Amino acid sequence: MDISTQNTEAPPPAPGPPVAAPTSASRGATRPGDRIFLGLSRGSGIFLLVIMAAIAAFLTYRAANAISKDHTNFLTTFEWNTNLEPASFGIAVLAFGTVVSAIIAMALAVPVSVGIALFITHYAPRRLGGPIAFVVDLLAAVPSIVYGLWGALVLVPHMDGLFGWLDHYFGWTGVFEWQGGAPRSMLTVGVLLAIMILPIITNVSREVFRQVPRMHEEAALALGATRWEVIRMSVLPFGRSGVISASMLGLGRALGETMAVATVLSPTFEINASLLDPGGGTFAQNIASKFSEATPLGQDALIASGLVLFVITLLVNGAARMIINRRKEYSGANA
Repeated sequence: MDISTQNTEAPPPAPGPPVAAPTSASRGATRPGDRIFLGLSRGSGIFLLVIMAAIAAFLTYRAANAISKDHTNFLTTFEWNTNLEPASFGIAVLAFGTVVSAIIAMALAVPVSVGIALFITHYAPRRLGGPIAFVVDLLAAVPSIVYGLWGALVLVPHMDGLFGWLDHYFGWTGVFEWQGGAPRSMLTVGVLLAIMILPIITNVSREVFRQVPRMHEEAALALGATRWEVIRMSVLPFGRSGVISASMLGLGRALGETMAVATVLSPTFEINASLLDPGGGTFAQNIASKFSEATPLGQDALIASGLVLFVITLLVNGAARMIINRRKEYSGANA
């Protein structure tokens, strides 16, 4: 056999362990700027956790002082009087009013906010969508006390017609039964809070809808989908997590709103089945109205109610995070 025709190629190298590609963390460890940025970022996160822990520790310590001197059940008592001996205070009415007013606000604000965001991003022409977005941004900058004054002087006097209509057609339910008193009730507070949180939810939802990949919408249109079908199949699924996050931001303001609620609501420590009857209260409103004149025990009691509001807020945000994590299997950016 001719030697020149033999295969002279070298045998392939023996298989060995794969060489791991350098990760971004290992590459960043060799760069001073990346190390500094990593340290600052990590320190900022740790500092935020320390602040949250310090707030929780302070609230817990002061709340324990008050609850240890309370001779009634802090969670179920329908009374707030810290000037008598023995003192009696409870959060039953405050928790009910805070949750109910926030639910009313969310039920009214979220659909309207999503509709406005969709109109600005997918329906309105640019010369109309721009001014509408600008007006919505201005609503977010209005101070709470201005909303409260407007609610007390304009909204409350004009709620009689709505209350009468609800009582006439839905009074049989008991929830919308109206006895003819001043409309300084939970429903009025919910309407005012809905107006206040509407720009927050609208602005965040609008920016999320603008991030929808253009190819998704064009593909749906190419398949013969109508504009509403494009929004239903492409825009809303992509922006679901963003809308939930926007709603949680609005809910956080609704739960903690103080001056607007204190200006509009006629507070009483009673739970009414009807949303139209005056009365009720919220955590923030009760703290704002009583803290300046409270005794040391009364201040501790108010701080204890603030701790409950703090826990409710954490639970709401934790639930929202769980919902977002369950829904992140769909992401338009990854499709």
